[in-house]
Amino acid sequence: MRKFLIEGLTRRPLTEPLTTQPDPALEDLGAMFRSAQHRRLGRSLSIRMVDAGSCNGCELEINALSNPFYDLERFGLRFVASPRHADVLMVTGPVAKNMAEALRRTYDAMPDPKWVVAVGDCAQDGGCFAGSYAIAGGVSSILAVDLHIPGCPPAPIALLKGLLVVLESAARV
Repeated sequence: MRKFLIEGLTRRPLTEPLTTQPDPALEDLGAMFRSAQHRRLGRSLSIRMVDAGSCNGCELEINALSNPFYDLERFGLRFVASPRHADVLMVTGPVAKNMAEALRRTYDAMPDPKWVVAVGDCAQDGGCFAGSYAIAGGVSSILAVDLHIPGCPPAPIALLKGLLVVLESAARV
């Protein structure tokens, strides 16, 4: 035990150094978000996230969007607890049979305009869970999907770019 304490006190922390300069690519993405939101909605984009039966890898990346590095709130994006306040339904994982009805009800509770984003490979076709007796299939087997963000799991920057694609494609309609 003493060995672990001494190592913990003498070793440097395993964290990345703080950057003083903001990432220009991330700042450009944020500016495009603000512009697209203003054109399409005139307000912030609200996201309701539903885990339909995943391994939680995608949720970790989605939660990373709220950390100080990405800070999605500065771009006008926010997660909401109620589907009645959401514009985007972000679904992760294959849809388990016991989650299919809950997913439909969540979607039905959302006001228009509303979009569905399937996050990760499992949300597309069931991924490694496909064919299981407990899986109803990918998100598209339950709801009409507006955008699929591939990856196992997708990186936070890919999630932001995907949400921007949803906003920009909706603005052209």
